[in-house]
Amino acid sequence: MNIYMDNAATTKMSATAINAMLPYFDGVYGNPSSLHSVGQAAAEALADARGRVAACLGCAANEVYFTSGGSEADNQAIVSAAMNGAKKGKKHIISTAFEHHAVLHTLKKLSGEGFDITLLDVHENGVIDPLQVEEAIRADTCLVTVMYANNEIGTVQPVKEIGRICREKAVTFHTDAVQAVGHLPINVNDDNIDMLSLSAHKFRGPKGVGALIVRRGTPLSSLIEGGAQERGRRAGTENVPGIVGMAASLEEELKHRAENAEKTAKLRDRLISGLSEIPHSVLNGDRERRLPGNVSFCFEGIEGESLLLLLDEKGICASSGSACTSGSLDPSHVLLAIGRVHDIAHGSLRLTLSADNTEEEVKYVIEAVKEAVERLRSMSPIWRDLVNGKRQFITK
Repeated sequence: MNIYMDNAATTKMSATAINAMLPYFDGVYGNPSSLHSVGQAAAEALADARGRVAACLGCAANEVYFTSGGSEADNQAIVSAAMNGAKKGKKHIISTAFEHHAVLHTLKKLSGEGFDITLLDVHENGVIDPLQVEEAIRADTCLVTVMYANNEIGTVQPVKEIGRICREKAVTFHTDAVQAVGHLPINVNDDNIDMLSLSAHKFRGPKGVGALIVRRGTPLSSLIEGGAQERGRRAGTENVPGIVGMAASLEEELKHRAENAEKTAKLRDRLISGLSEIPHSVLNGDRERRLPGNVSFCFEGIEGESLLLLLDEKGICASSGSACTSGSLDPSHVLLAIGRVHDIAHGSLRLTLSADNTEEEVKYVIEAVKEAVERLRSMSPIWRDLVNGKRQFITK
């Protein structure tokens, strides 16, 4: 049996996206910057895809800039807002302690360049209070960047309200929506968003392609120099097959979004209920305000990496957190941000479902996790100390 529950890391490409891409590998293969007919055919496909992505997100086509993915989009959005702010003497940026590292590492770099970074504390439920943002904004604040939905624990942030506050304060608002696009109803205008990052492989599109949505009038600087592509804001020949595939997959996912979300949320809730039966386990993040397919748990007395290996032996693909930090031995910064202590954070498991998963698979996974946790605890000296009273349990 092979059960894939790591959709937050990447999704399986849809047949719709694959079929949409095929003609642009060996048929319409021209460079969209070329003036000949083959190049112009590619340029037409590029323009069509741009308009389709824009229609999906409630923005204008000329507000869509194609990138290599979410990390590049995050970097370009943050650096652009920072450089524009610096020109006006504004060098204060607000974000949260549990952002994706594409955001946090960019902010760390800017901190070394003289920017003042405020990272808001995160409540135990993994949701930011808009009042925190409002109270943190200063006269020299040039940017607020808060993710739409967390990539590890799946909690959904009050983006619309945060955006409203930023608009009232005339502060640029960026959101990393990589985990949210295709899974939540998003309209950049209605949600008061100035810049939004997305990545195709999170909604059944190809890897290596994404977009940055930039509201008209919001300054955008180039990260990559060398050409006039993307209206002079992103040099490099556009990945036409990938961009076409992204547009196709996004349209398809949004067409079925509501029904897929309903089905996936039911499976998610069944999985949460089953894993909650394991003694001394804890759900990470708010139970209701979370992505339809995200389940994140910590189990006291075990190591998450060992749990993943045992689950893999049973044919279950899962993760202990973000795929971008899977090689790190450090506990998740997201879990630490919501108050999990190191010993608990090390025993984490993230299961992220799609509409392809079934009730039978969920039942199998619940039993497999229970067996694996019990096996690991039986071999753990830490667990033995907990049971014998030499250590105090942290979880209930």
